[in-house]
Amino acid sequence: MRRAERLHALSEILRRSGARGVSAERLAREFEVSVRTVKRDLDALENSGAPIWSRPGPGGGYGLAKGASLPPVSLSPAQAVALMAAVSAAPDAPYADLAAAGIRKIMDVLDPRTRAQADELAHRVWVNSSPSSSRAIRSGLEEAMAEQRVIRIRYTSGNGATTTRDVEPVLFASTNGRWYLVGWCRLRDAMRWFAVSRIERASVTKTACSGHTIHEVGEPPVNARPVHGRGE
Repeated sequence: MRRAERLHALSEILRRSGARGVSAERLAREFEVSVRTVKRDLDALENSGAPIWSRPGPGGGYGLAKGASLPPVSLSPAQAVALMAAVSAAPDAPYADLAAAGIRKIMDVLDPRTRAQADELAHRVWVNSSPSSSRAIRSGLEEAMAEQRVIRIRYTSGNGATTTRDVEPVLFASTNGRWYLVGWCRLRDAMRWFAVSRIERASVTKTACSGHTIHEVGEPPVNARPVHGRGE
C-alpha cells in the first residue's frame, strides 16, 4: 500500500474509532508497519490539517475530532448492500482495499434507519470468495498502474517456468473469474497477459512507462467493458 493510500485509510480508521480512539500499536498491526512509521503518518495527517487528537497513557490513543466526515449520502439499503456484495465477492479486484474503505465511509454517514436496514439485509447475503493474492503484490500492481511506472515481477507461467520480467502496465482485466495484469513485457518485447495469482513478487521501479496504450492490447471480448460504464 502506497503511503498516500495508507494515510487515507489511517484517517478513516481514526474517524471510525470515535471518542474511544485507537492505539498506535493497533494501527501498526493493521498496516503491517512499525509504530514509528504510524506516528510519522499521524504527524503528516495533522500537518495537512486533519483535526487529530491524542490521549496519552494506558488506554490512550488517537482519534479524529467530530465533524471530520462526509456530507450526507442518500442510498437505499439495497444500494448499500449491493456495494458491499460487489467488493466482498471480488477481493482480488484492483483497488479492492480502497473500495472497502470507501463503502465503510459511506455506511457511516447514512441515516441511522437506512444503515440499520442495510446491516440487516447484509446478513442475508453470503459470499464464499477464494483467498485473495498478497496484499503487497496487489498494492504494487495498483501503484504501477496508477503512476504508469514499470513494475518488475517474478512470474510463474502455466507450464511452471519462472521468470523475472519488467512490465509496463496497460490495463487490468477480469475474465472467467481471474484477474490479469495486461502490459508490455520488456523481456518478450510484446503485449502479454499475466494472471495476478501467478505473480510471486512485484516491485515498482522508478522507470516511467514508454506510452503503450490499450489499443495495442487488441479488440476486447464482446461482453467486456470498462468499469466506468455507469449502468450503460
